[in-house]
This record gives sequence, C-alpha cells and structure tokens, in this order.
Amino acid sequence: MPPTVPQDGVCTHPTGCVSADWGGIGTPGFSWDPHYVLLGLSYAGASDSGPASVYSGPQVLVVRTDGTTFPNGEAWKCITCGVSFGSDIATSQFVYPPANELPDRKSVLVGNGILECGTEGAEYAVTDPRCTPANTRITPIYWNDKPLFATNDDGDNNGREWRLSPDGVHMVFNVVDFKALTEIPYVGRLTYDKQNRRYHLTNVSVLQNPSSAYQPLVVTSGNQLRFSQVGMVGEPRGFTSDGRATLGIQSLNSDSMDAWATDLATGVSRPLTRQAHYTDPMSMSPDGKSLLAEEVNGSGRLDFLSGMPGIPPITAQLSTAPYVSGIRNNGNRRFFSPWLVDAETGRGFQLNAGSDPSWNAAADPVWLADSTAVVYAENLACGANPTPHRCADSTEPGGRNSRLLIARFPDLKPSAPVSPAPVSDQTWGLPYDPDTTPQPAKPVPTGTYALPGRAQGSATVQIANNSAGTRTLSIAVDYRDYSDDGTHIINGSEKVERVSDPTLGCTPGTATALACVTWTEDLTLSGRHTGAKRTGPDGFTLGPSTLSQNFQAVGTLTTTIDGTAYTQPANGN
Repeated sequence: MPPTVPQDGVCTHPTGCVSADWGGIGTPGFSWDPHYVLLGLSYAGASDSGPASVYSGPQVLVVRTDGTTFPNGEAWKCITCGVSFGSDIATSQFVYPPANELPDRKSVLVGNGILECGTEGAEYAVTDPRCTPANTRITPIYWNDKPLFATNDDGDNNGREWRLSPDGVHMVFNVVDFKALTEIPYVGRLTYDKQNRRYHLTNVSVLQNPSSAYQPLVVTSGNQLRFSQVGMVGEPRGFTSDGRATLGIQSLNSDSMDAWATDLATGVSRPLTRQAHYTDPMSMSPDGKSLLAEEVNGSGRLDFLSGMPGIPPITAQLSTAPYVSGIRNNGNRRFFSPWLVDAETGRGFQLNAGSDPSWNAAADPVWLADSTAVVYAENLACGANPTPHRCADSTEPGGRNSRLLIARFPDLKPSAPVSPAPVSDQTWGLPYDPDTTPQPAKPVPTGTYALPGRAQGSATVQIANNSAGTRTLSIAVDYRDYSDDGTHIINGSEKVERVSDPTLGCTPGTATALACVTWTEDLTLSGRHTGAKRTGPDGFTLGPSTLSQNFQAVGTLTTTIDGTAYTQPANGN
C-alpha cells in the first residue's frame, strides 16, 4: 500500500500517500488475473504542482497480490492518476462502488465510467507498462440521458450501488427515494454510443413485478398463506459467477437480512446465507462454489432481535427491513465481519473470529480470480473518528484508520472462473418506462390466514391494512408447534405494527413510511436449541432515527438462546 500521509499533511513519496482517515483505503475490485486486485482509495498531502501532484483525492489502483512489484518499484500502480476525463465522471465514485475489470482484460469499470488504455487495435491491460495516463481515457456511463449517479437538489439519484456482471455487459443498480424510503432495483445492458462517445444503459428492466407470481407471501386455497422464494432482490449486490442471477438481500428468517441469488429469467430465488442477522457486502467466488459475505452475525449487535432461528419472515412483510438495517451500524462503527459460506448449503464460518472487534469490515470484499483467496478492507471504529465507546488508536503504518487484508485458503486449489452464460435482456421484471413510476405490489389483503409449517405445526396470521389496501399496518402471528426444518420448533405469539410515538419523532395520528414500528414478542424455541424472544409490557418501539443509524428505542426486547440472554444496545449506541 502507499504510505500513510504524515501527520504534518505533507506527502513526499513519489507515488503518493494514502489518507489516514476512516475509509481512506476504500473498496477492492476484481481482476481477471489472480496476481492483482483493483483498489479505490483517497490520496492526501500531494503538492500542488510537479509529477506527484496527480496523486490526490479519490483514485483507483491496481495492486499486486504475489509480493512482486511494478517497474516503478512499488506493489501498486495508480490507473486513474493524471488521466484526463470530462465533468460527467464522478471521481467520488472511484473509492466506491468497487472497480471491476471487464472480461476483455483491457477495460475497467471505475466510478461511473469505463477506463481503457491504448488505441483501437492496440489496447493494453492496465497492468501493462505501456498503459500510461497519456493514452488512457475514461468514458462515462449514462442512463436517462444523464450520467450514472447524477443528483439534483432534492437528493434524487440516477443510479447507485452499481455492480458489473461477469459477462462484462450487464449491470445492476438501484435508485433510492430517501424521503419515502423506497429502493427500486434495475438491470441493464452497457451499450457504446460512438457518436456521443459514451456508454448508455439500455434495455433496462425493473427487478420488481407486482404479479402475485413474484411475491414472497401469497394466498392459496382455503385462505392459507405460503412463503414463496421468488423476487428476493431487495438491494442488488452483484451477480452470481455465471451471471445468470443477481445477488440481493431479503429476509429468510424473521428480523434477519440474508443473501439471495435470484434467477434473471425466472425470478426464482435461493438463499445463500442462513441467518446472517444482516449482510449486504458480498462477493461470489469466480468458480461459483463459495460466497464471501460480510455479516453482522457473531458481533452481538443484532442478536437481541435477529438471534432466534426458525421464525418465518411473516412480520417482515410489514417492511421492517429498513429498521433492522439501521441497527447494523453505529456511526463509523460497522459490525460486519467476513464469513466464508458454502454457496449450496449456506454453512460457513467467520474468517477472523477472535480478532480485534474495533476493526470492522468495509464493503465490498473481492476474490482472486483463481478462487483461492479474498481481499477485503477494514476500518477502525475510533481513532480519528471517535464513537461513543473508546478503543485503542491505530497501530497500522502511519496510524491510518483503514487497512487492506488478504485471506488465503490453502485447501482451495486454484480453479478457473465459471464461463459467464449468455443472458437475455428480458427478465422476470418489467421493462423500464421512464414515464412511469414503478408500482409496488399490493400487500396480502386484510384478513385471517393459516400458515402450515413445512415440517410440522401451523400458525395463524392476522393482517390489517389501511383503508385503501395499499399499506400493511399490522401483522400478528400465533404459532403452534410450528417448524419449517423439523429442528427448530416455535410456539407463542408476535406482532409488528406501525404506530405513532411523539417521543421518537413519529408523526402523531399517521401511519406513513416513516412511522414508528412496535414489536410485541412472546415466543419460545425448542428442538435443536432452546430459547425465548420477549418484549416488555409495552413492547419494543423503534423510531425513524434508527433508519439513519441512530438507535433510539422505547421498551425492551430480549432474546435468550441456550441460556444466554441478548439485550438491545443503549439508545444512541
């Protein structure tokens, strides 16, 4: 890594200094050559003039993973420093989302553009010494006739969190309305516009479909409910190794956000993790056998809410996901740890169990192309960016508050990446129409339903919607020896409802997207594990501030598993 900028803020290293700040070392990205990874970072301390002045601000590096160096004598080479490009390239996006080399090995997704070296017929890989700033260009990506990531005064965005498919052709991304708390996922094709010298996202699909065939909770005959594993995209996080499916996050167990793969053609989803508590940074190995998921599981942060296995995600259909998501962070304190997960069984283990909990994984991890190692960044939750708890200052070089790690798996033999499959632009979603706002599906109608356990028992579900039938206001479930897997048996009752609570900033008398949400839990667990999930007499209520990662609650919620009780964090933590 480049050296850390000195405390006096003046960098004298000829190839630049990395910022010491939290997040100064950003997100690693994928290279098709296992000897390299890409890396977004923030340079600091460069002089205003001279050759080293280009090592300033957000940039993208290619970093060697085999201990050798580039001709400059360093293990890294900046591929965006000194490169000329237009104002439609958002340099802030060089650090994140992750850079990604295209399958031609001569083009790289950097920020909201495609970087290429050389001239037509004489292109060079970014690792080639002949690839220099003088012969490098970055071509912007447009959608809706605006650069990807365009924003306006209202905070509306033109795409975020984009990820490139292994086919080098398709991209997933999402658009968020932060006021209404809606997140719409999309997938489109990269098409080059030679006349205007830019790429466009074309043949875009909305990865939502209001048809009942693509809803997770459906009504069958006899007023029975069935949980259907379809359309589980939520926030798109990338692609499977063959490019046939998107990676996304949705609830598999109640109050736990897990990783899913959703087939682009059929919309059928399969879970990849099992009770991650929360995950969204993830990367599938190029050979398709493993997932590296950064999970909150193991940190103790969400056990009070997400720790009981075997509860189906029925109350999650009230849209509790934003509230669960908001608890996963405490300002700069991120509770992610890297987990290696078998892509077929969901079994996995934490790579760094027992490590310093003050260092938290940062989005996103990346695999080496031969599937033998993963690279991920970590940030220190204190130091230059103090949080309510105190921990030791950084002992990293120069006292920097970010670092890059590689975890190798000696038992995994080098393997070739899966060959990406040809993927149609037609998906299970709906064709994007710029003149039409994507409409969410209507919730399950108000009523009382039966939910049979797949292994044994049953549950009675009561759903209450608003008068227009467009928003669910409460879901109550009563379990009787309920089990989907035959090993975790649930009894008791739970309820989640939208409420008003002026002390938590909810608007009195309304039940909007920014309402407070109250959990009322009285559940017991038997079978492989024993436990209970219970709220206090007034339930457990979260307010809108939780959505911005400021935990504020009224009441208590405690989950006990095999004799160990897990309680909520203190307000403000």
